[in-house]
Amino acid sequence: MLMPKRVKYRKPHSHPRIKGLAKRGVDISFGEYALKALEPKWVTARQIEASRVAIGRHLKKGGKLWVRIFPDKAVTKHPAETRMGKGKGAPDHWVAVVKPGRVLFEIEGISRDDAKAALRIAAYKLPIRTKFISREHL
Repeated sequence: MLMPKRVKYRKPHSHPRIKGLAKRGVDISFGEYALKALEPKWVTARQIEASRVAIGRHLKKGGKLWVRIFPDKAVTKHPAETRMGKGKGAPDHWVAVVKPGRVLFEIEGISRDDAKAALRIAAYKLPIRTKFISREHL
């Protein structure tokens, strides 16, 4: 599962409200086809990994995949049936903060139809609405 090797602060502030559009990571940089986010949301490391595996299974040996997001924010949680107070809970899982316009995955080396099918399968694993884009589209 994706997670940082080390972080400066173990328990970051949560800030659950994500405002605005993505400022960087909005263009296709490496591949030919990509999956772009249309909604703001936290995407967990498990969801990213599930999407990556789904795309990899569809690609088989052909094509190349780039994952353009990384879960670098820790989400803390108290154990079950714990009373209120007693400080902040321990880090539970990692999330990537995704804003609208952010490119999530890129693919090259396969046909447009195969890329569209692979990215559609990956989109089913994610908690946000996405859009298929290609280099000629830009």
